[in-house]
Amino acid sequence: MITIDPNKAIGIFDSGIGGLTVLKAIEEALPHENLIYLGDTARVPYGNKSRETITRYSVENTQFLIQSGVKAVVVACNTASALGLPELRKLFDLPVIGVIEPGARAALATTKSREVGVIGTESTVSSSSYSKAIQSIDAKVRVWGIACPLFVPLAEEGWIHNEITESVAHKYLAPFLKTPIDTLILGCTHYPLLKGMIGKVMGEKVSLVDSAQETARCVKELLQEKNLQRKDTARRNETLFVTDSPARFKEVGRNFLNRPLDGVTLVTL
Repeated sequence: MITIDPNKAIGIFDSGIGGLTVLKAIEEALPHENLIYLGDTARVPYGNKSRETITRYSVENTQFLIQSGVKAVVVACNTASALGLPELRKLFDLPVIGVIEPGARAALATTKSREVGVIGTESTVSSSSYSKAIQSIDAKVRVWGIACPLFVPLAEEGWIHNEITESVAHKYLAPFLKTPIDTLILGCTHYPLLKGMIGKVMGEKVSLVDSAQETARCVKELLQEKNLQRKDTARRNETLFVTDSPARFKEVGRNFLNRPLDGVTLVTL
């Protein structure tokens, strides 16, 4: 096992912009840690691509982050977590954390009816990754999944409180209203931006699980467990990389972080 420098950064990658919700949650949970974020905006979306392609992209993203100097990698993309994570853990010695397992554990801790819903991309839902993660712990929990692909562009347009978004949410989520679910996993990193609208449609009896927040808790616990917390508590650095359209990333990213993105660097993988 390699020796890992605790003063290195935490690396985070996503297919594009949605992983900024994970970045924000990690910022809040670990305010002294340096962060390096890679948004693979040239190849977004991942949700409609094959397992082989998503795994290859995930490996390339992880290699870039390791070359940039990181002590752990967070796969801030549900699709890449569902399909690429096993290969990353085989190939690389440093800790690799996905968003599926933390979300699944949080849903199990929340549900009382043992009926859980999941919304995400087509790849995430069809992979049944949340079902497998949940049922590996409690086989009696039933998991219901619905793909909601239009939520991603709506979130990126900033159409958070919008009649069109509400109409789309009602259309997608209507089948859940006929099920006994009491917990709904937001299985895409874009979806926390639409939490208010999703909650409005689902009603107060359904608890929403935000995988970004749960992942940040998992990262904090892992760093403590492996004694990898940053020793230097001086002001942290945040570095943002994208593979295409940095101007668009900065524009849309404001909606995710509620602040300007100071510097975004274009890179080629």
